[in-house]
Amino acid sequence: MRQPITAQQIKELAVQLDPSTRLLTAADGDEYERLIARWADNAVKRAGAVSVPVSYEEVSKLVKFASDNKLDLAVRGGGHSTGGTSSTEGGLTIDLSGMRAVKVDKDSKLIVAQGGALWEDVDNAAIEKGLATVGGTVNHTGIGGLTLGGGMGWLSGLYGTVVDNLVAAKVVVADGRILSVSENENADLFWAIRGAGHNFGVAVEFTLRGYDQPNEIYAGGVVFTPDKLVPLVEGFNTRMKNSDPKGAGILIFAKPPGMPVAVVVVNVFYNGDEAAAREYFKFLFDLQPVAITAKMMPYNHLNTLLNPMATHGRRKALKAVTVTDHIDVAFVQELYNDYAQQVEKNPDMSASFLGIEIHDTTKMQSVPLEAMAFSNRGSYRPGIVGLEWTDPLMDEENRAWGRMIQAKCRQAVIDSKEFSGDTKTSLEYANYVEPGDLITDKPFGGNQQRLAILKHKYDPDVMFNKTSPITPLRAEAN
Repeated sequence: MRQPITAQQIKELAVQLDPSTRLLTAADGDEYERLIARWADNAVKRAGAVSVPVSYEEVSKLVKFASDNKLDLAVRGGGHSTGGTSSTEGGLTIDLSGMRAVKVDKDSKLIVAQGGALWEDVDNAAIEKGLATVGGTVNHTGIGGLTLGGGMGWLSGLYGTVVDNLVAAKVVVADGRILSVSENENADLFWAIRGAGHNFGVAVEFTLRGYDQPNEIYAGGVVFTPDKLVPLVEGFNTRMKNSDPKGAGILIFAKPPGMPVAVVVVNVFYNGDEAAAREYFKFLFDLQPVAITAKMMPYNHLNTLLNPMATHGRRKALKAVTVTDHIDVAFVQELYNDYAQQVEKNPDMSASFLGIEIHDTTKMQSVPLEAMAFSNRGSYRPGIVGLEWTDPLMDEENRAWGRMIQAKCRQAVIDSKEFSGDTKTSLEYANYVEPGDLITDKPFGGNQQRLAILKHKYDPDVMFNKTSPITPLRAEAN
């Protein structure tokens, strides 16, 4: 059982830290309140102390102190965890917001980013050198949490997941050591952090592979009335039989302010010119959308498009869902009906959404499941239920509705002809799974046992236990 930090321990820790590392408590007022704030109001917890280091060595001191004193430890990058996994009630929080530097080498096409960087930091620095890399779809998300869980984005069709493009990292493990990891150095830990990294330490630096991105891209929303849902899904099913990795879409159910009913929004992306994009998505434009906001733009503007759906504040929960590769039209219609009825019945949830990501999965599936810990490489379509509300008395009820949709989607995939009972993939994307989502006891699929053995090696006392925690397993118990 991890412990809260005491007043005496705060004094002891302060003496050990460099003056550059701020250490704040509730007595520090507004600055403390700012540091414990999170993207979701319900994820806020009152830490006993919040540290803001600016060097890897200071992170090492903080981790070792937490380990030696069995403190409850949380690590905040972007603070987007709706399950509160970047927060601690009474423990020690390491806030990486003082470590956001990004360096880009045009010649090697390598992007080196500190652990507290946000995707906007990476996108903006990379595009200045004519490069881009796979990143999140909301640019104020932290790179750390998304990368350690695998990471999917608009460029995944071309280049795979974020971890497929992770070349190296620096990780502070539970005993305070700062380890460089790559295919050639601490390779077992490098294997583990690519998909299950939240369980193995504090990632203070990432080296990502960049790609030439000289051209602007076509992206934005295409809005439809709900009666177009069936032909939309049928169109995507046909399109994906001859897909182009340069194109992708997210099918979203949403109820924008002022709309009398829930609508269907397709956020489209094409890494090319408008003529090619409109030809690729011709089936969409032929359905006479009621609004089109898609247009040509610089690549680093792409990941700002969904920011209006992901503003800070209010109460939130994310639920990972999955649908079959060939999307079942009747099932998606049922999901729309569930969503529309829920936001009609509960207007406080009207800012919630349900999304299904549709992109070419060939590149992602070309990497063997055993190549790294990331386990979401099945031929399925990942999705997300993004819940948002204001009434704290409705927390459990609203989450229960999201978990109902999650369970319904899981069962539909299991019942489908596309699912094999001996699959080693995990159906739900780990970055969208919250504590309490009892959908599986093996969130890392066929990689679970190897991860348990590595957990015993690097974190036997389970100090890192917030996101899809892993129970250590001795190698001889294998």
